[in-house]
Amino acid sequence: MKLSAYSPVLITALLVLPALILTSCDDRVSIETNASPDGDVVIESVESEDADFRLVRVLGGLENPWAVAWLPDDRMIITERPGRMNLFDGETVTELSGLPDIHSRSQGGLLDVALHPDYEDNGWIYFTYSKADNGNTGTALGRARLDGEQLVDVEELYVEEPAKNPGRHYGSRIAFPGDGTVLFTIGDRGERTPSQDLQDPAGSTIRLNYDGSVPEDNPFAGSDEALPKIYSYGHRNAQGMVIHPETGAIWQHEHGPQGGDELNIIQAGGNYGWPDATYGDEYGSGQPIGIEPHEDPDIVNPLVHWSPTSIAPSGMAFFYGNNFPGWHGDVFIGALAQQHVRRVVVDGEEVVRQEELLSGEPGRIRDIRQGPDGNLYLLTDHSDGGLYRIEPLD
Repeated sequence: MKLSAYSPVLITALLVLPALILTSCDDRVSIETNASPDGDVVIESVESEDADFRLVRVLGGLENPWAVAWLPDDRMIITERPGRMNLFDGETVTELSGLPDIHSRSQGGLLDVALHPDYEDNGWIYFTYSKADNGNTGTALGRARLDGEQLVDVEELYVEEPAKNPGRHYGSRIAFPGDGTVLFTIGDRGERTPSQDLQDPAGSTIRLNYDGSVPEDNPFAGSDEALPKIYSYGHRNAQGMVIHPETGAIWQHEHGPQGGDELNIIQAGGNYGWPDATYGDEYGSGQPIGIEPHEDPDIVNPLVHWSPTSIAPSGMAFFYGNNFPGWHGDVFIGALAQQHVRRVVVDGEEVVRQEELLSGEPGRIRDIRQGPDGNLYLLTDHSDGGLYRIEPLD
C-alpha cells in the first residue's frame, strides 16, 4: 500500500478487553496487561515533502497510553492513563508496581514520564498524575527509582493546590532545561480565571529544583503577589514541552478552545494571555473570547497558532536524528483532534512552513518522541492504543 502523506487510511482496530485496575500502591492487584509486541508494517510507504518512510506498529493493546521514555539500555517506560506504568524490552511488557494513589477519571490518571538528566547516576524517574483530594483533583509531580519490576523511593514533589472539581486540563508535560531544575505544566483545569491568577497554579508552567524546592532565580521568588513556583502563566492546557537541543529554549504548545492552539517559546514570568487574550473562540457560537494576543504588548505572542480549527496538539519533539536528513531540526507535534503528525519547519524561532503527515492514521497522536535509534515514535490515545515507529524505507 502506497499513500500520499495527506491521505487518510483506515485499518482494522485491535480488539482488546480493558483490564480492571486498582491504582493504589496499597491495593494493587496482579494484572496481566493487554499490551503485546507487534512489529506489523501498518503503512508500507509514505511519500512526504522531504522524506519517504514506513509506519510500523511496535506495540498494541495499550489503554490510552500517554507517554514513552527510554532507559539507557533501550528499554522503554510507557504510561497508560488508567494508572499503569509499563516496562517494555521489545518483547515483553511488564507492569511496574509501587505507584502512588492515582485518580483515573475523565482526562486524569497517570500522564507524563521523563528521566532525570543524570539518570545513570541517580536513577530518578519523574512522572505526573492526577491526585484526589476530598472530591477534587490536582496535578501532581512525583519521582521514583526502578528496582526490578517495582518502583521504590517514591516521592511526591508537588501537588496542585487548590485542587479542583473539573476532571480535565491537567497539562502535565515534563521537561528538564539542564540548569538543575524541572519544568512541568498544569492546565487551567477547565476553569478560565485561574490562568491569570498568580496565586493559583492552574494554567501555568511550574519550575522546581530537582527535589521539589523553589529555585532562587524563579521569576516570582520572594514575591507576595505570586506563587514562587510559577515560571509562566496565562496558559489553557499545555500538553507539549521540549527543550531545544541547540539553544536551550523552552518550546511549549497548548490547546486553545475552538481554534487558538498555540506554539510558544516560554519566557520567565511571561503571560501567555489565556483567557484575556487568545486567537480561539467560544465553542459553538464562534464568538471571540478576548482580544487577540498581538493587541496587548504585555502578552507573549505565539510563534504560530492554529485557527479557526484546532488540531488539539499533544506531545512534541525536535528531530536531530540521522535517519531523515530532510527533517533535521524540524519540530514534530501530535494532533489529537485532527489525527495526524504535524511537521513544523523552523528557521531559528520563525515558522517557515508546515506539513501534515499520516492524516487519519494511526489515529489520535498523544505523544511523539525521537528514539535512540534515530527514528520517530508515536503513541495513539485510544482504548486500544499503540506504539508506532516512523522509519526510513530500505
